[in-house]
Amino acid sequence: MALSLSTFIRFRLLQLKGSGAFRLTKRSTASWTRHPSERCLPAAKVGAAGYVAIELVTGSLNGKHGSFALQHFATMDGNGPAMQVIAVPGSGTGELKGIEGTFTIRVENGRHFYDFDYALPE
Repeated sequence: MALSLSTFIRFRLLQLKGSGAFRLTKRSTASWTRHPSERCLPAAKVGAAGYVAIELVTGSLNGKHGSFALQHFATMDGNGPAMQVIAVPGSGTGELKGIEGTFTIRVENGRHFYDFDYALPE
């Protein structure tokens, strides 16, 4: 598997009219150029929260062009955060067709870093 690293730059969060869902767009620097658009459905109460989301990533990854979807599942409580983000099987297009992998978000000194451990068919 290859590893792609990026740093989070900025995001824009919009609540979708008539629902508790959100649309999130974000930008990052990386060995991949990504233009993601994410639909997020959060649930929260004091001391605990969770969300599920589908993120469509379009751009290039180490010189290969196409798009794919990431599926997010995350919770947080007094024990800390737990998150799983995977490339949705069968979602890859163009040169990213057949992509599989896991996506990790790290926070260090208040900055967000993304690690994407992925594989493409030969």
